Amino acid sequence: MDKRRMRAAGAAALLLALTSAGCAGADTETVSGDEEVSIPITLIVDSSTGIRNEENVIRAFNQMYDGKWQADVDWIMETEEEYRQNIKRQNVTDTLPAVITDLRMLPSFYYMMIQDGRIEELSDYIYGDEEWMAMIEPAVLESCSEEDGSIYLSPISTAAFSCSGMYWNEELFAQAGIGRFPETWEEFWDCCERLESCGITPLALHTEGTGWAPMLIATAETASTEEGAAFMQEFYPETYQNESGIHLAQTLQRLFSYTTENALYSDFDVSYENFFSGEAAMIPNGYWMMDQIPEEWQDKVRFSAFPENKMISSPETFGWAIVSGYSEEVKEGAAALLKLRTQLNMEQREELFAKDPSGMIPAERDYIEAYRKDPQLVPNYQVKWNSILQEETLGEILPALAQGKMTPEEFAAREDESIRMFEEEQ
Repeated sequence: MDKRRMRAAGAAALLLALTSAGCAGADTETVSGDEEVSIPITLIVDSSTGIRNEENVIRAFNQMYDGKWQADVDWIMETEEEYRQNIKRQNVTDTLPAVITDLRMLPSFYYMMIQDGRIEELSDYIYGDEEWMAMIEPAVLESCSEEDGSIYLSPISTAAFSCSGMYWNEELFAQAGIGRFPETWEEFWDCCERLESCGITPLALHTEGTGWAPMLIATAETASTEEGAAFMQEFYPETYQNESGIHLAQTLQRLFSYTTENALYSDFDVSYENFFSGEAAMIPNGYWMMDQIPEEWQDKVRFSAFPENKMISSPETFGWAIVSGYSEEVKEGAAALLKLRTQLNMEQREELFAKDPSGMIPAERDYIEAYRKDPQLVPNYQVKWNSILQEETLGEILPALAQGKMTPEEFAAREDESIRMFEEEQ
């Protein structure tokens, strides 16, 4: 912000000097138009590592368009869930930045933003730019497109970095006599038993923030049957009181019998600390956690797809949106930022897959191998379920389910209550 203001002040001083010198023919609008345009955006500083998310994109953009556009970032240290709640509040107060992230993690809010004309339709930007189009994998573009072909989420280039599986501690596995990650769900539960019998907590989990970690495992496991896989594809399920919904709740309850004592009423940052302090042997997460593996842990942390060669992936959740209401100059700069992000994502994939495996950390080698094995991709539940269930109900009922204070059937019934509440709100 200071740099932008200094440049604006410099431009104003130049204009004053020209006027004072008698340059009556100077076009003040042209001088003003030459000022660097600020693109407001809010991004997260990871509270566990202090890493600024997407800083490489911002740095590259500001260098490439120095003097024309400047991504003016408000770096905030908060959880992703807190960020999502903040953009809802900012929408009400009309204080949204020009570019927002994580919008597709809030399905109902996302569609409300479309209906209210709060975010830009990007088809003209993307389809009108052959270079941009060529960077995007067809499946990724499809995931970011609506049924009528409209696009409100600027896509990344590839699904290669949007997949989640399991990170596991090779040393703790070895202590329990386990030489590889389980390939079936029966082997997975046996693995948990063997770890626990050796005094090792199997899983780093949490209940806050929509229960991201346990939900990843439970949804992957639910998709093991044809009925379960179809259930995970449903958008806004009409009921959870069916075989798949009950099974998912049973799996969640079982998972929490293998986790740390501080898993209840905590968020992912606590799970992260439990895993990288050696308190737990496994933690589910996506490729993006590679950069968050502490150096001293890089040789002992491995990655695997979930049992039965499953990974969770929803590329649309990585899409960024441009907020309407800003000037055309700002929106044009925001589109340039989004295109650059797509390009850097494409280059990152090309670089990664061409990289000498000997120069990678073990988890990264594992991830590439898992991705190349053509895993079954299960949708992220957070792009399918209603907002009341995610933001209110789960936080209330997941701890009760985990402690055995609520049965899986009662859990599913409360999920159905959220459906009725959500429908009433609409």
